Amino acid sequence: MEARPTMSRISENLGGGVYGGMPGFKEPTTSRDAAAKIRPSTEALQADILREIELAGELGLTPDEAAAKLRRSVLMIRPRFTELGPRHQGKIEKTGERRKNETGLAAAAYRIRRPS
Repeated sequence: MEARPTMSRISENLGGGVYGGMPGFKEPTTSRDAAAKIRPSTEALQADILREIELAGELGLTPDEAAAKLRRSVLMIRPRFTELGPRHQGKIEKTGERRKNETGLAAAAYRIRRPS
């Protein structure tokens, strides 16, 4: 049985590397189609998120808090945090604080990455 490709593998197959200009996806049908559809708005959403995180200062924001401020679905915002995070673009970092989200679970808060 052939192993399923991972998100990284699929993104690499598109020629952009991991999250290289294309929103990530986990499987090569509906998930890939959704990633392609949102691609034109991804950069604008990332910019909006970065602005809101910057305004929040050291307190930072959780993805759910950012979604509420931007009046967007958490399903649109959470993946952008992954794209902006340390494993990909490195523009944001965890504050070390966790706050409850709508589900009652603790979520990491993020701030703009401090210079090294």
